[in-house]
Amino acid sequence: MSKTSIIGIDPGPREFAWVLWDGERVLDCGDVPNYQPGAFLAPSVGYPVAVEWIESFGMAVGREVFETAFSIGRMAAMKDVRLVPRRDVKLHLCRSAKAKDGNIRQALIDRFGPTGTTKNPGPLFGISKHRWAALAVAVTAYDLEQTDHEATFHRMTGT
Repeated sequence: MSKTSIIGIDPGPREFAWVLWDGERVLDCGDVPNYQPGAFLAPSVGYPVAVEWIESFGMAVGREVFETAFSIGRMAAMKDVRLVPRRDVKLHLCRSAKAKDGNIRQALIDRFGPTGTTKNPGPLFGISKHRWAALAVAVTAYDLEQTDHEATFHRMTGT
Protein backbone atom coordinates (compact mmCIF):
# COMPACT_ATOMS: atom_id res chain seq x y z
CA MET A 1 0.00 0.00 0.00
CA SER A 2 1.46 3.39 -0.91
CA LYS A 3 2.36 5.89 1.75
CA THR A 4 0.09 8.90 1.93
CA SER A 5 -0.70 11.52 4.50
CA ILE A 6 -3.77 11.06 6.66
CA ILE A 7 -6.00 13.31 8.73
CA GLY A 8 -6.76 12.19 12.28
CA ILE A 9 -9.74 13.71 14.08
CA ASP A 10 -10.60 13.76 17.78
CA PRO A 11 -14.31 14.65 17.80
CA GLY A 12 -15.98 16.51 20.61
CA PRO A 13 -19.41 17.91 21.42
CA ARG A 14 -18.53 21.49 20.40
CA GLU A 15 -15.33 21.28 18.35
CA PHE A 16 -12.95 18.75 16.93
CA ALA A 17 -9.18 18.65 16.84
CA TRP A 18 -7.45 17.50 13.66
CA VAL A 19 -3.92 16.58 12.62
CA LEU A 20 -2.48 16.06 9.14
CA TRP A 21 0.18 13.33 9.52
CA ASP A 22 2.64 12.10 6.89
CA GLY A 23 4.08 9.17 8.82
CA GLU A 24 7.02 11.12 10.20
CA ARG A 25 5.77 14.51 11.25
CA VAL A 26 2.78 16.77 11.75
CA LEU A 27 2.21 18.75 8.55
CA ASP A 28 -0.66 20.84 9.94
CA CYS A 29 -3.15 20.79 12.80
CA GLY A 30 -5.95 22.78 14.32
CA ASP A 31 -9.36 22.93 15.97
CA VAL A 32 -12.67 23.45 14.16
CA PRO A 33 -16.13 24.20 15.57
CA ASN A 34 -18.58 21.35 14.96
CA TYR A 35 -20.92 23.63 13.05
CA GLN A 36 -18.26 24.03 10.31
CA PRO A 37 -17.20 20.49 9.34
CA GLY A 38 -17.78 21.21 5.65
CA ALA A 39 -15.39 24.16 5.69
CA PHE A 40 -12.70 21.83 7.00
CA LEU A 41 -13.49 18.62 5.15
CA ALA A 42 -13.84 20.18 1.67
CA PRO A 43 -10.10 21.08 1.41
CA SER A 44 -9.15 17.65 2.76
CA VAL A 45 -10.11 15.99 -0.53
CA GLY A 46 -7.48 13.45 -1.42
CA TYR A 47 -6.50 12.66 2.16
CA PRO A 48 -8.01 9.75 4.01
CA VAL A 49 -9.76 10.82 7.21
CA ALA A 50 -9.70 8.74 10.41
CA VAL A 51 -12.05 9.68 13.25
CA GLU A 52 -11.94 8.41 16.81
CA TRP A 53 -15.04 6.31 17.34
CA ILE A 54 -17.14 6.25 20.48
CA GLU A 55 -17.43 2.87 22.20
CA SER A 56 -19.95 1.67 24.73
CA PHE A 57 -18.74 0.37 28.06
CA GLY A 58 -22.19 -0.28 29.49
CA MET A 59 -22.34 2.96 31.47
CA ALA A 60 -24.94 5.69 31.16
CA VAL A 61 -23.81 8.60 28.99
CA GLY A 62 -24.78 12.23 28.84
CA ARG A 63 -25.71 14.75 26.22
CA GLU A 64 -22.08 15.44 25.24
CA VAL A 65 -21.60 11.87 24.03
CA PHE A 66 -24.67 12.11 21.81
CA GLU A 67 -23.56 15.50 20.48
CA THR A 68 -20.15 14.01 19.68
CA ALA A 69 -21.75 11.04 17.91
CA PHE A 70 -23.92 13.46 15.94
CA SER A 71 -20.85 15.44 14.85
CA ILE A 72 -19.14 12.22 13.70
CA GLY A 73 -22.24 11.42 11.65
CA ARG A 74 -22.19 14.86 10.05
CA MET A 75 -18.55 14.36 9.04
CA ALA A 76 -19.32 10.91 7.64
CA ALA A 77 -22.17 12.35 5.58
CA MET A 78 -19.62 14.56 3.79
CA LYS A 79 -16.68 12.23 3.38
CA ASP A 80 -15.67 8.57 3.60
CA VAL A 81 -14.22 8.28 7.10
CA ARG A 82 -12.44 5.47 8.90
CA LEU A 83 -13.70 4.96 12.44
CA VAL A 84 -10.89 4.11 14.85
CA PRO A 85 -12.03 2.98 18.31
CA ARG A 86 -10.07 4.45 21.22
CA ARG A 87 -9.31 0.93 22.43
CA ASP A 88 -7.51 0.21 19.13
CA VAL A 89 -5.42 3.36 19.59
CA LYS A 90 -4.44 2.31 23.12
CA LEU A 91 -3.53 -1.21 22.04
CA HIS A 92 -1.57 -0.02 19.00
CA LEU A 93 0.47 2.68 20.71
CA CYS A 94 0.77 1.34 24.27
CA ARG A 95 -0.03 -2.37 23.92
CA SER A 96 -2.53 -2.02 26.76
CA ALA A 97 -6.26 -1.33 26.76
CA LYS A 98 -5.76 0.26 30.20
CA ALA A 99 -3.54 3.07 28.82
CA LYS A 100 -4.54 6.62 29.77
CA ASP A 101 -4.11 9.86 27.81
CA GLY A 102 -0.73 10.50 29.45
CA ASN A 103 0.53 7.05 28.41
CA ILE A 104 -0.52 7.66 24.81
CA ARG A 105 1.12 11.10 24.76
CA GLN A 106 4.37 9.66 26.14
CA ALA A 107 4.32 6.78 23.63
CA LEU A 108 4.04 9.31 20.78
CA ILE A 109 6.88 11.44 22.17
CA ASP A 110 9.07 8.37 22.72
CA ARG A 111 8.49 7.25 19.15
CA PHE A 112 8.68 10.54 17.24
CA GLY A 113 10.35 13.10 19.49
CA PRO A 114 9.17 16.28 21.20
CA THR A 115 6.94 19.03 19.89
CA GLY A 116 9.84 21.48 19.92
CA THR A 117 9.58 25.26 19.81
CA THR A 118 8.67 27.87 17.22
CA LYS A 119 12.38 28.47 16.52
CA ASN A 120 13.23 24.77 16.56
CA PRO A 121 10.06 22.78 15.73
CA GLY A 122 10.07 19.06 16.37
CA PRO A 123 8.17 16.43 14.40
CA LEU A 124 5.14 16.90 16.67
CA PHE A 125 5.15 20.71 16.60
CA GLY A 126 1.71 22.25 17.21
CA ILE A 127 0.34 19.34 19.22
CA SER A 128 -1.34 20.18 22.53
CA LYS A 129 -4.56 19.43 24.39
CA HIS A 130 -7.04 17.47 22.23
CA ARG A 131 -4.67 17.42 19.29
CA TRP A 132 -2.77 14.61 21.07
CA ALA A 133 -5.81 12.37 20.65
CA ALA A 134 -6.17 13.43 17.00
CA LEU A 135 -2.49 12.62 16.43
CA ALA A 136 -2.91 9.23 18.11
CA VAL A 137 -5.80 8.43 15.77
CA ALA A 138 -3.80 9.58 12.73
CA VAL A 139 -0.71 7.55 13.70
CA THR A 140 -2.75 4.43 14.42
CA ALA A 141 -4.71 4.68 11.16
CA TYR A 142 -1.55 5.48 9.18
CA ASP A 143 0.37 2.54 10.63
CA LEU A 144 -2.49 0.12 10.07
CA GLU A 145 -2.91 1.33 6.48
CA GLN A 146 0.81 0.77 5.82
CA THR A 147 0.72 -2.76 7.19
CA ASP A 148 -2.38 -3.57 5.15
CA HIS A 149 -4.70 -4.05 8.11
CA GLU A 150 -7.30 -1.80 6.55
CA ALA A 151 -9.99 -4.39 7.25
CA THR A 152 -9.82 -3.51 10.96
CA PHE A 153 -11.41 -0.14 10.25
CA HIS A 154 -15.11 0.42 10.35
CA ARG A 155 -16.09 2.64 7.46
CA MET A 156 -18.80 5.22 7.12
CA THR A 157 -19.23 6.39 3.56
CA GLY A 158 -20.35 9.92 2.81
CA THR A 159 -22.80 10.75 0.06
